[in-house]
Amino acid sequence: MTMRKITYQETIDKICLFTIVICTVIIMILVIGSRVCPNDICLFRTNPHVEKFSWDDRTINSNDNAFILDFDRPVSQESVENNLEIEPALPGRISWAGKRLVYTLNNVIPYGRNYRLSLTNAQEKFRGKEELGEEIEPFIGQFQSRDKAFAYVGSDGNEAGRLILNNTTKENQTILTPENLIVTDFKFTPNTEKIVFSAAEKDINQEGVRDLSIYEVTTGLSNDGTTKIPGQLKTILGKDEYLNNNFDLAGEKGDIIVVQRIKKDDPTDFDLWKIEDGKIPQKLNTDGGNFIVTPDRNAIAIAQGEGISIVPLQKQEENESLNFLPQYGQVLTFTRDGKAAAMVNFNTDNAELRYTRSLFYVNNQGVEKELVTIEGSIVDCEFSPNGNSLFCLLTELIDTENQFQEKPYFVGIDIESEDVIPLLALPHYQDIKISIAPDGSGILFDQLITESNLNEDTVINKAPAAELFSDSAELILSSRLWVLNLPSTDSPQASLQELPIPGFKPQWSP
Repeated sequence: MTMRKITYQETIDKICLFTIVICTVIIMILVIGSRVCPNDICLFRTNPHVEKFSWDDRTINSNDNAFILDFDRPVSQESVENNLEIEPALPGRISWAGKRLVYTLNNVIPYGRNYRLSLTNAQEKFRGKEELGEEIEPFIGQFQSRDKAFAYVGSDGNEAGRLILNNTTKENQTILTPENLIVTDFKFTPNTEKIVFSAAEKDINQEGVRDLSIYEVTTGLSNDGTTKIPGQLKTILGKDEYLNNNFDLAGEKGDIIVVQRIKKDDPTDFDLWKIEDGKIPQKLNTDGGNFIVTPDRNAIAIAQGEGISIVPLQKQEENESLNFLPQYGQVLTFTRDGKAAAMVNFNTDNAELRYTRSLFYVNNQGVEKELVTIEGSIVDCEFSPNGNSLFCLLTELIDTENQFQEKPYFVGIDIESEDVIPLLALPHYQDIKISIAPDGSGILFDQLITESNLNEDTVINKAPAAELFSDSAELILSSRLWVLNLPSTDSPQASLQELPIPGFKPQWSP
């Protein structure tokens, strides 16, 4: 019996035949696979479907104003628009770029809610063909907005002077700082996961109460669904030869702190410093008074002489000029996109020597609008999230027999029409702090009870565990928090709500 040798050519032929068979099987799977397989199980899918939803399983905040739906092939735009549903409803407008749908919200997303996006009964459609093709696979996506939360400084009992987080979505409250610290000011980082604050030690004498250190503490709030631990404390800037005063957060992540510092043995050494983690504190060599960080977090707006300077935080070239606004004395706030600001002009040319203040709207297109002029104070203003309105706390100057008194009141100002709408009058003014919710739903503010505004009808239930002082150095006897719910499509009238919370200096999380 003779054995036949397998030639090299025969081996190649067998390999080619095997390859052809495999490729044929793969092609058949690609053609019919999606017709015989359940959704989301098939290895190869050929039915039209949503390839990507940009907000799927994400936590959305006020900076997110649009989502994207990507399809795997051309679709009937009309059928998609007619069948796209969001629950609860989020009004918006749709635009297209090929196979991509862009949905832009009309307003900032309400906080503290879960959302469901669904698409059914939509169909594919190819260019040049009038008839519609196959149905798009049903799609469901889910996302949520950030928890609605705010922080404040407690004023009663063992909460006095401590930083407290109130999560209104989860309906819980967390004390973030230890008993030995008295918090004087604080700022949320942009992702809400930390708060940077200044505080003094409780057991020091009264002369050292302004000897502040800068700390950061975790809030327990999460943007990625993971569990975060609140109350983890870290010292950023301790007490040294300088006093630490006002501060603000800069940098994309709020990881740069700009602090106003005064040398203890030389009050003329008064400057802003830039504090970055892992770096030596850097003096900015910038003269001036009140300042705030611009919305892009790359510069500061600071009062210098008789005007406002915009000073970049990074080193600039020697021949680079600074932006200077000589006609204004104070920047109150910026719009979210940084394209406009609310500024105050202190008028000194009144013939009767009754000085007035004017509130101006100024944008980067050269528009300057005088919105109001009053004899009282322009305490603070906040833009609505879309920048179309301005909400302000003003005071009316009342001339009594013995002295001038300031009566506070809230107004809403429409930027385009310049209409000023009264919202709420308050009984007295004492260092009121205001904060507008990031979704524009309401204004959070405090009312301090001090010796100067204490009356017979005021009942003080508890004495604070520590001596707390207002920004005007008055002893705080008690305080309470309020929310002014702003007009909306559901509720066209503003309403006032007292919170059962003893505290002051409230601030919404971003």
